[in-house]
Amino acid sequence: MPVRIGLRRLGLARQLLALQVVIVVGVVAVGGALTYLDQRRTATEQARDKVISLAETVAHVPVVIEAVVTGDPERRLQPLAESVRVASAVDFVVIMTPGRIRYTHPNPAVIGKEFIGTTEPALRGESFTETYTGTLGPSVRAVVPVVDAGGHVIGLVSVGIVTSSIGERVAGKVPTLLAVCLLAVGAAGLASLLVSRWVRRSTLGLGPQQITRMYEHHDAVLHAVREGLVVVDADRRLVLANDEAVRLLRLDEDHEGRPVAALPLPDGVRDLLASGMSAQDELVIAGDHVVVVSQSPTRRDGQYLGTVTTLRDHTELLGLTQELDSVRGFAEALRAQAHEAANRLHTVVMMVELGRPQEAVQFAVAELRTSQELADRLLDAVEEPALAALLLGKVAQAHERGVELVVSPQTRLRETDVLPGDLVSVVGNLLDNAVDAALAAPAPHTVHVSVVDDDAGLVVRVEDSGPGLGGVSPGEVFRRGWTTKRGGTHPRGLGLALVEQVVRSYRGTIEVDGGGGGPGRGAVFTVALPRQTAGAARS
Repeated sequence: MPVRIGLRRLGLARQLLALQVVIVVGVVAVGGALTYLDQRRTATEQARDKVISLAETVAHVPVVIEAVVTGDPERRLQPLAESVRVASAVDFVVIMTPGRIRYTHPNPAVIGKEFIGTTEPALRGESFTETYTGTLGPSVRAVVPVVDAGGHVIGLVSVGIVTSSIGERVAGKVPTLLAVCLLAVGAAGLASLLVSRWVRRSTLGLGPQQITRMYEHHDAVLHAVREGLVVVDADRRLVLANDEAVRLLRLDEDHEGRPVAALPLPDGVRDLLASGMSAQDELVIAGDHVVVVSQSPTRRDGQYLGTVTTLRDHTELLGLTQELDSVRGFAEALRAQAHEAANRLHTVVMMVELGRPQEAVQFAVAELRTSQELADRLLDAVEEPALAALLLGKVAQAHERGVELVVSPQTRLRETDVLPGDLVSVVGNLLDNAVDAALAAPAPHTVHVSVVDDDAGLVVRVEDSGPGLGGVSPGEVFRRGWTTKRGGTHPRGLGLALVEQVVRSYRGTIEVDGGGGGPGRGAVFTVALPRQTAGAARS
């Protein structure tokens, strides 16, 4: 248990080094043992080949055959056998009768005695080898028949090497084997040390449990935070995107590891991620979302590692901001109307006091008729209450700012497939931009709007008396961030981008006339949203 606890406290690199050393030593030890056993087996096989070859050679020497046949073999064969034994570096050369009586032996005292070992196969004319324990101890021996000219077995020759001699020969190679093993252990240990240092640099000296704990915590945090997080490496490949980033950017399942330029990202997001530059709270249109993007390059030890980008869904906040602006506009319009109503009421009262009640009634009715006629006309022509309320509010708001907002008599909306929120977004943003544009030109400041639906779909047309687009291409005005306004506390350049986003989602079209052809001739925006079918409905 203490050893295990001690190992856990070590970093991953040191644990890996210790494990590699143990494995290397074990592998080298097993390899050395197997090599030693193989060398011993090889030496035994070589000894078998040697003794049987030597025995067959001795058995075919004419002197041996002649001495066995003519008699007095002890005197004639003992010197020959000993010279062969010494010259061949074997332990014994024994020539014997078919009855196993020795003619020769390294120990003269046993000459004339019975040979200890197997002879039956040789008596049948077969040469063979065996390991047998004789007078000199265990030995690897060969027994070969000596035959005369007629093929009869007239004697036997046995040549052997004691196993202790084979062991000594193998033992002589052990120092070399140990040196090779030590060299292998040293080389493997050095390699393991280098690998350990590399792992230590790569893991910052952390242990497996620390890495696992850190991964679990980071993974939990990444999936729990409400902000989107995107990590891009130095090669501009997407390394990581948490759940919120995947939702906001609508990333595919196989997004990790792919180049940023190859991902189906919104243009603003793709350009920012590919640039690798710093960014702070930039607004980007991403599908149905308005996203606040911040990006920071990351470095370690002076080396550029990539970028970390955070994404915050600004859609709801932007909607609340626009709603707050509308409420403020309504409040300002009500204040102005209340002020004007007070003035009118005082006028009516004074006219009554001056004895002109008829003129007082005519004055009051004339002031109410204009606003009431507009409200009655819109409520009768526009069945969508959100649009009717928007137009009435924008008329009052524009009037407060000194702009005459004229709702075309052709305005009619009976039935539409466009969602109320999308309809308000398109008309409201176009009117806001038109009012601002009208105020940027000399008086009179006017804006004309018409909303008409027919069998083909819905057409929204907004025209202002402003200075026009000033030569800017129609496609440029829908780019996020484009604006002719300066200052303010709220983000600029989003209105037309949101309009273009809604139109694209309904597969509609936008026509832009830059205007500026003369006084009172400003820009004209025409939005056409076709009727939706089951296959073309907004996703």
